[in-house]
Amino acid sequence: MVTSARTGAGSAAEAGAQAYQLIAELYPICRSITGEGNRETLRKLREHIPLQIHEVATGTQVFDWEVPKEWNIRDAYIKSASGERVVDFRKCNLHVVSYSVPVKARMTLEQLQPHLITEPSYPAWVPYRTSYYKETWGFCLSHNHLAALPEGEYEVCIDSTLAAGSLTYGDLLLPGKTADEVLISCHICHPSLCNDNLSGIAIATLLAKALGTRELRYSYRVLFIPGTIGSITWLALNESRAARIKHGLVLNNLGDPGKPHYKKSRCGDAEIDRAVVHVLKHSGSDYEVLEFSPYGYDERQYCSPGFNLPVGSLTRTPHARFPQYHTSADNLDFVQPQYLADSFAKCLAVVDVLENNARYLNCKPKCEPRLGKRNLYGTVGGLRDVPDQQLALLWVLNLSDGNHSLLDIAERSGLAFGLIQSAAEALARTDLLTKLEV
Repeated sequence: MVTSARTGAGSAAEAGAQAYQLIAELYPICRSITGEGNRETLRKLREHIPLQIHEVATGTQVFDWEVPKEWNIRDAYIKSASGERVVDFRKCNLHVVSYSVPVKARMTLEQLQPHLITEPSYPAWVPYRTSYYKETWGFCLSHNHLAALPEGEYEVCIDSTLAAGSLTYGDLLLPGKTADEVLISCHICHPSLCNDNLSGIAIATLLAKALGTRELRYSYRVLFIPGTIGSITWLALNESRAARIKHGLVLNNLGDPGKPHYKKSRCGDAEIDRAVVHVLKHSGSDYEVLEFSPYGYDERQYCSPGFNLPVGSLTRTPHARFPQYHTSADNLDFVQPQYLADSFAKCLAVVDVLENNARYLNCKPKCEPRLGKRNLYGTVGGLRDVPDQQLALLWVLNLSDGNHSLLDIAERSGLAFGLIQSAAEALARTDLLTKLEV
């Protein structure tokens, strides 16, 4: 597991427990791309970090899109002839197709069938479905549940509203020494789903909390937005600021037991791509790197050709690659504190690379300087294997010509960034190396 000495939120294990606790707190809330559930979620996050909450009115033009009507739901059910709630939104908010229009009717099971959605491949689970841009309605239930419903008449109720309102998102800017920004983005538009949605929210919150205790080189912008329409809206309203984003990560699916996956930015070789891959390579655990594709989470908006921002996506198991994806099985049993802790630690390790990736200049570049007289070299010579600490010193001296960053040196040497950084700091305390201003 990757660890960092400067978490600002205690140890990685403590952070994992905090992330899980936050997920459990947010789990019951019914969220969508708009509505009171999002506001309630952001208000709860504001208890942890100084989040700014923004409202964007329905109908606002955002590039080729417009902010949709606001959807809110109070209750929904299907009642049998005896008055029993055989499908109950209050017990599971996945039961209602998100953005369902209001309904109050009586109908037979045959009439109701076209509005009932199941997942036959996993007959015990309730699927999650949406209908954001087509005004319709529906219920989701387990396939086993549907098979057990008897013929007869049912009372159907969806107590919802779809009307002019606003889209709500949260934004936090942590100022650093430079106005250049690192973007951390997660989506808040799913209801009770723990890995897809809440794990990203929790890790982003803990990162913001940890970074808030540091003296930062970069400024950090943390966005909590509804998927797709949220990032489109933010980019449309902040187009002039987008150029400040020098590195970015979209976070999601960070609490499951799968190995980490990193999806590269559209650039493919941006510093954020190299930093994440480097951290994963030296983490001591399995991982996979994915090339960019214009499908997935909000990285596809940040990486659209008109912006082409250096933003990648960090997950454990990617979307749609785990059976529990978009079902009721993506619950509090599926995500676990140890996986959240590992994801959090890896994110912090990436931040450490970005924050400390500097360029240095060798002050005595003609031949190798004497390290021993500066107490930088081991006292015993002739060893078969040169310790990594000594190799790091030599690599830093050799490549510190003002053109190579510490990440360049780490990649070329095959040594971990932290080792290269420590070597550079040690050399800079002598007359051998000087740090260049950015």
